Amino acid sequence: MFRWNLIKLWWSLCTSDIQRGFCSRKTQYVLKMEEGAKLHLKEWLITQVDSGKYEGLCWEDEDKTMFRIPWKHAAKKDYKQTEDAALFKAWAVYKGKYREGRDKADPTMWKTRLRCALNKSIDFHEVPERNQLDITEPYKVYRIQQDNGLARPAESPIIKNQIFIETKGSPECPGLKDKQLHFQKDLFQPKKEEKPLTEELMREHTYCELTDKKPKTQLSAAITFFSPTLTITDFRMQVTLLYQGQRVMTVTTSSPDGCFILQGRVPLGNERIYGTCTAQQLSFPSPGSISLPSCMAEAMNRLLCHLEKGVLLWVAPDGVFIKRFCQGRVYWSGPMAQHTDRPNKLEREKTFKLLDIPTFLTELQSCLKGKGPPPSCEIELCFGEEYPDPNVLKSRKLIMAHVVPLFAVELLQKFNLTETEEKWLTLSSNPEGEKM
Repeated sequence: MFRWNLIKLWWSLCTSDIQRGFCSRKTQYVLKMEEGAKLHLKEWLITQVDSGKYEGLCWEDEDKTMFRIPWKHAAKKDYKQTEDAALFKAWAVYKGKYREGRDKADPTMWKTRLRCALNKSIDFHEVPERNQLDITEPYKVYRIQQDNGLARPAESPIIKNQIFIETKGSPECPGLKDKQLHFQKDLFQPKKEEKPLTEELMREHTYCELTDKKPKTQLSAAITFFSPTLTITDFRMQVTLLYQGQRVMTVTTSSPDGCFILQGRVPLGNERIYGTCTAQQLSFPSPGSISLPSCMAEAMNRLLCHLEKGVLLWVAPDGVFIKRFCQGRVYWSGPMAQHTDRPNKLEREKTFKLLDIPTFLTELQSCLKGKGPPPSCEIELCFGEEYPDPNVLKSRKLIMAHVVPLFAVELLQKFNLTETEEKWLTLSSNPEGEKM
């Protein structure tokens, strides 16, 4: 009976398409389901939205580029598990994480699994400005990333047809003169023991190689550069923690899931709130690790008590993202910050993009052509105090974090467009004359 119903559904969807000699994307998904093949999250979710079987799960626009997901909190009085957790449960069942009648029902975990999958997927982007979380029937809005925008580099015509730029030495990019630069590609082969998330995210890695060969006919630099749609796969970050301008920790992250910056460690019983991500944990050092006045150490300890759940930082193929979980307020500055002369606050439980990779690469191209300055890739977080604050020295802030994605650092350093990492770190911990 189930097979027959699927066949009827497929036929009803295909009728109009068959007349034109092809089947739509939707029918391909149904056929795939009927054949027993596992769908990726994007295919599975589009099928659920189109099905209309989940109340509140619907398209946000006529072009079907965005959709709503009902997002009611389990603590609400009118919460009904059978309805409000239906989609999250379906995903858990589909992935084999929940077996009806055998496993204990856990709506919170179901929701966390789908949320984490959405946040880590390169096929979806949350649209925070369209979210409605304070209404009777709250929902989140996600945008579907176009297939051609995030195609694998090996399959993308943009990668095959590289952009060749002739650039003459300029005052803004003096390091390019008499240099011949080549981009090369390095295909990563994920190890068998790596997690599916890592396999999905590890795409084609690019890096620069400098050679000191001078052009015979002119002093221009020949630069082979990939399009800004290139997928970045170096997900490492350099994170530096500072207490009142003094560096207390510098770590290069290694997990493709990013890192938590938090007080203490995640209690074993509460790990589910962070999903199934294997993010690296960076714990704030004790204020006693540096010399501080007793009043400052006391204030810092009070602040740390509110940073237990911390923030999650990660690098995805299209940018650097952050989500705040802690009760303590967190402020930031960076390439995508709305303000440079007043505070930028991170709202709790919302995903923020701190750096846009296509924009970074586009600005890098402009610099290489002598049409602009080097792009910025530095991100600063300030815990518990408003930031940026033009009236207060950065070194006076109790707790700050300085974050740079290493793919950007390496690109800029290869082109001799920025200071070295060590100079950056020295600058970030030097209070003299520093004012935001």
